[in-house]
Amino acid sequence: MKVFADQLPGALSKALPKVVIVAGDEPLQHRDACDAVRAAARQAGIEEREVLDIDANFAWGRLLEAASNLSLFATSKLMEVRLGTHKLGQEGSKALAQYAETITNSDDMLLLSMGKLDGKQQKSVWFKALDKHGLFVPVWPVDNSRLGYWLRDRASMHGLQIDLEAARLLGERTEGNLLAADQELQKLSLIHPQGTRLNVESIAQGVEDSSRFDVFNLADACLKGEVSRASRIVQGLRSEGVEAPIVLWALSRELRTLLSLHQHLDQGQSFEHACKTQKPMIFDKRRPAYQKAIKRLPMKRLHKLLLMAQRLDLAVKGAANVPLWPGLHDLAMTMAGGKGILAETAWTYRISANN
Repeated sequence: MKVFADQLPGALSKALPKVVIVAGDEPLQHRDACDAVRAAARQAGIEEREVLDIDANFAWGRLLEAASNLSLFATSKLMEVRLGTHKLGQEGSKALAQYAETITNSDDMLLLSMGKLDGKQQKSVWFKALDKHGLFVPVWPVDNSRLGYWLRDRASMHGLQIDLEAARLLGERTEGNLLAADQELQKLSLIHPQGTRLNVESIAQGVEDSSRFDVFNLADACLKGEVSRASRIVQGLRSEGVEAPIVLWALSRELRTLLSLHQHLDQGQSFEHACKTQKPMIFDKRRPAYQKAIKRLPMKRLHKLLLMAQRLDLAVKGAANVPLWPGLHDLAMTMAGGKGILAETAWTYRISANN
């Protein structure tokens, strides 16, 4: 049964299906739909999850093996098959059709995450076999005529209210990119108290202020090891009046992501698989930047950088006597592989470039 992304939480609350197919190329709604399925499975008591990341060398027999393996700790599990941009192919189509034959006698649940499905693929044997047991969630870009309403609803998820005209302006400024618009709403929620109503002026000011030296550009510069560029962006953010907590949030998020990647790699997982486990998932275009940062920043350095971030968070709250913007500059410089600007006596937790 076809269910659109905004209808999925309601459908899952009525009854937990055996299969959910999430298909489409819009990353934010795709991520949210998969998260909703995982949350519904946990609420239904399905604690075990088995993830199969599909690549060109994937042996589809693993799907049927995983489905037939009984768990020692649970009566059911969530089988998550992630195709990403890979094609299903004849072997995959056959395996999914065979899996569909086992559904009736199984307590497991299947989440199939993939790219856009055209009309021909929706008429295939494997799709029809799975679709009759669950939900099909096509993920489409939001039409321009609906974008303002969609962003208005999205703002409420971040504790904000937003006028319809302001929501439409946000859509224009982010060129219809839902992920970018959602990131702008996250930043605005850090600046404004919960329940704040945003109008056109506040959106124009807030988004325009960060357009030249965006915090996400700073994060990219730090990941790629672009020391000079990172320094310029920090100074630009400060001169443009961007709030320090936004800069700290962006850098801290990347530090936690890098630590998580290290942990997955230490467990023997591939870098590609480790990227797919992150929330939000690290897409192909950004993976080279994370790969550079992983090689440059070992676990010990990352833990020390997080301590720096924690001290800066205390400074934001007035609980630590630390120069805030010079400290943020030091944090960004060290992430990028450079050196900070504060004297050793003033910055007691500064990290040496040799650590």
